Amino acid sequence: MKDKKKKQVEFDGLRKALEGARDFYVTGFDKMTVSQDYELRKVVRGAGGLYKVVKNTLAEKASAGLPGEEVLKGLKGMSAVAYTSGDPVALAKALSAYGKANPAFTFKSGLVEGRAVNLAEIQELASLPSKDEIYAKLLFLLNAPAQRLVTAMNGVGRNLAVVVDQGVKENKFSS
Repeated sequence: MKDKKKKQVEFDGLRKALEGARDFYVTGFDKMTVSQDYELRKVVRGAGGLYKVVKNTLAEKASAGLPGEEVLKGLKGMSAVAYTSGDPVALAKALSAYGKANPAFTFKSGLVEGRAVNLAEIQELASLPSKDEIYAKLLFLLNAPAQRLVTAMNGVGRNLAVVVDQGVKENKFSS
């Protein structure tokens, strides 16, 4: 059994993590093996997040007064929190992909951009493109009109060159 100091350190660590994380997902991991847990942690780190197994009552107490209080209230069974201060879509995609491969892993709920989300919303979020993909599409859309303008301007010069070249070939210009 842990003494009071260790419990306080664990409480403070979880509280600090929840304060610093804008987005997190509460998951269940009943009947997962150690190797599956290791692989899950690796997947979460690869998505820019962190993964922490939590005691349900500790999570509820640590989240008191924070935006995620409602999400962490009344948890049942084995629970863990995957959290990030980066891209919540990337973390949702990584967790969803892992969940499809490992049925022992489940979603319970989550908090994204300060809003509680359920399982269906997490799946919907996982199907969205990542921030990098959205930025690439936006830059393409911003760049496309400029490319069309340059192409049109080059077309005028190209057409003029073709007309002049044909005139020279047919001796239309006399000196």
